[in-house]
Amino acid sequence: MSCCCFSCIDTGSVGVVQKFGEYQGLQEPGCSCICWPCTTVSGVSLAVNQLTCKSDCKTMDNVTVVTVTAVQYRILKDMVKVATFDIASPHDQIRAEVDNVLRSTMPTMTLDESYEAKEKMVAEILESVRQAMGQYGYEIVNVLITDIHPEQSVLNAMNEINASRRMREAAFEKGEADKLLKIKASEADAEAKRLAGVGMANMRAAMAQGFQDSMKFMKVYLDTLKEFAGSHGSIVVPHGPSAVGDLSSQIREGFLTAAGQQQMKGGLFG
Repeated sequence: MSCCCFSCIDTGSVGVVQKFGEYQGLQEPGCSCICWPCTTVSGVSLAVNQLTCKSDCKTMDNVTVVTVTAVQYRILKDMVKVATFDIASPHDQIRAEVDNVLRSTMPTMTLDESYEAKEKMVAEILESVRQAMGQYGYEIVNVLITDIHPEQSVLNAMNEINASRRMREAAFEKGEADKLLKIKASEADAEAKRLAGVGMANMRAAMAQGFQDSMKFMKVYLDTLKEFAGSHGSIVVPHGPSAVGDLSSQIREGFLTAAGQQQMKGGLFG
């Protein structure tokens, strides 16, 4: 016995209509009247879905890792019949394709290289899954490798290696800084010594110039005395402790004598 029922389909989905199990067509979003149980409607989402895949792989350096991949897909509206009836386990099919690519690619790389080659592996997975699932009405929108997780013991060893490398780099940088400080200190000391030497040389040059000026003054002084002695009589230059005073007295007396002689000559001829 059959009865009329309402079939409601949400926006973003379509309904697959079957009558006695035979595909009849699609029901658009909204409410429709069907004759149940002769006719059934199954909802199929057309929104983008995400499937998470975990693949156990081994790298070239014999490290076992778990690679987590996110496959984003959706069912094409014009291929809903194929996507519904021509493939029984689409999720298993997608996981198989992902595993196949990763398990053939990861053994050719070391663990460090696999971290660097994510984009390459994503491109290979995307191409492979698209080819495999496109014929069944599944559009693969994007593929993401969200994690490459090695065993905990490997992680601990990697952390120790990285810590040791950072300590070596820190020690090297500290040594370079100490060396730079010593170089700067040596340069400063050398500059101070150079400036001190320049100051000493300038002082000695000034002293030599002073001695030279003194000698020139003495020569001029002696020449003056010689000229004076030639004009006004001889002058005895003393060399005792009171030489300067005696010399001044003789010069003064010479001037007085010369002045007296000039007066006498003036009186005789006046």
